[in-house]
Amino acid sequence: MERRHLHAVSDDVPRVSRHEPDATAAQSLDDLLAASGRGSAQAFEGVYSAMATPVYRLALRIVRDPGMAEDIAQEALVEAWRKAPEFQPGRGSAKTWMLTIAHRRAVDRVRREQRQRQQMETEAAVAEREATPADQDTVVEVDFRRWQSERVRGALDTLTDIQREAIELAYYGGCTQTEVAAQLGVPLGTTKTRIRDGMKRLRDALEEG
Repeated sequence: MERRHLHAVSDDVPRVSRHEPDATAAQSLDDLLAASGRGSAQAFEGVYSAMATPVYRLALRIVRDPGMAEDIAQEALVEAWRKAPEFQPGRGSAKTWMLTIAHRRAVDRVRREQRQRQQMETEAAVAEREATPADQDTVVEVDFRRWQSERVRGALDTLTDIQREAIELAYYGGCTQTEVAAQLGVPLGTTKTRIRDGMKRLRDALEEG
């Protein structure tokens, strides 16, 4: 299968002359991102080289569309450059910090696509009902699906941030628990607990609704 590549770096992301000596080779990703936050374009070149592929793969796993995943990866990398001054090494690794940005952008895109699709389905159902008033089945079915999806989104809002992030990676992103643990940078046991507690809370919220 032909391997896809990210688009060219956005104009918002700094470029480094290839004629300059590579002063970043021996630096860790955390150091490079911290240096990027202090304005080093050359340091971010190292960050980009190290993270472009992992960010794209995470986006692809969530959205399952290569073209869309490329766009999301590019947006996430630009956001990482702009927010690099906010990175705090003591609160987590640079890799986890950047993958979190990519994950949130990908999940936001999935949700936006779902809302647009639901809106189109509803509008189509309304148009069909107006054209054939006697046939109400399609409208009822679309309205029911919309109600169900709204219930789930409402239930997700009752979770803590760490529970919601783990569940979205596992269920929206299709990741295994081991992959979720790796992407969040936490032990597997902690990941299992977050998912288990989050699912219990989701069930309780849906039953109450």
